[in-house]
Amino acid sequence: MTHIDVSAVDFEALGAWMDTHGLPEGAITGAEPVLGGTQNIMVRFERGGVPYVLRRPPAHVRAKSNEVLRREARLLAALEGTGVPAPRLVAAQTESEPVFYLMEPVDGFNASTGLPPRHAGDPAIRHRMGLEAAIALAALGRVPAERLPGFGRPEGFLERQVPRWMGELESYGKLDGYPGPEIPHLHETAAWLELNRPAGFTPGIMHGDYHLANLMFAHDGPRVAAIVDWEMCTIGDPLLDLGWLVATWPSMEAQVPGLASAKEMVACYAELSERDLSAIDWYVVLACFKLGIVLEGSHARACAGKAPKDIGDLLHATTLDLFARAQEWMRKPGD
Repeated sequence: MTHIDVSAVDFEALGAWMDTHGLPEGAITGAEPVLGGTQNIMVRFERGGVPYVLRRPPAHVRAKSNEVLRREARLLAALEGTGVPAPRLVAAQTESEPVFYLMEPVDGFNASTGLPPRHAGDPAIRHRMGLEAAIALAALGRVPAERLPGFGRPEGFLERQVPRWMGELESYGKLDGYPGPEIPHLHETAAWLELNRPAGFTPGIMHGDYHLANLMFAHDGPRVAAIVDWEMCTIGDPLLDLGWLVATWPSMEAQVPGLASAKEMVACYAELSERDLSAIDWYVVLACFKLGIVLEGSHARACAGKAPKDIGDLLHATTLDLFARAQEWMRKPGD
């Protein structure tokens, strides 16, 4: 988990900026970090009796930190009024750097880190949580891509996937000490994806990393209070988000027992979407393929001494599990 240094935020400058946006005045109080896996800084505070969450780049800005936050702020603004559960954007500074924005705090909890008593004690609520994850995703999939003109490159999106991620995997070879990808069925999976690629799709807004840990659930029931961590958002094929949810779902079962099954979630999504789900197995396999290669990057960095060995070993094991799961979907799509 990333350590967040609240002292990196210039609260005096932030207050002055808020004044120019007509937000409630007063002293900034109660500043505390919002913890999570993100590399960006998130700080919750109050001003004028109103709570906010600030999201800004880390103290040492990465190459794409500001552009990522620009995209997130634009995305959240576009989702306002669509019915998609997402944090509500209050105001954003995107013209100068560092880019940052303010959003309303989400009243919810992260199910991947534990359940409140009401959810833990009610099997019906836990089962419904899985369906609500699909319902929230279907709502996102119904938002017209035209709300975000020029946001991504939907043309050739599916055709780019396998070459893009095989190229990413090849790039790890530049790291000293990495022996290369020892991933069973790697090339077989890549070939299957190319051979079975859907002929086309309707572009839409994608979250890009849609799984249980990026959902906040309401305290009073199974509803998704907000989809969070939009760092990977783009315009592409929204069915890859559904494939991603399904691909990561079994590994979450141990943390939250009794959730709806992958098959039930796909059926729920299908009822709420006009998209053709006949090739959903392809999207699940692509999600396993892509996520497995992403995680292998940490293994490669660990081999080069740039990341802890135990984490590298764990993520490599997860990569192997994802490719094994892909094989199951290639042979027997469905459950």
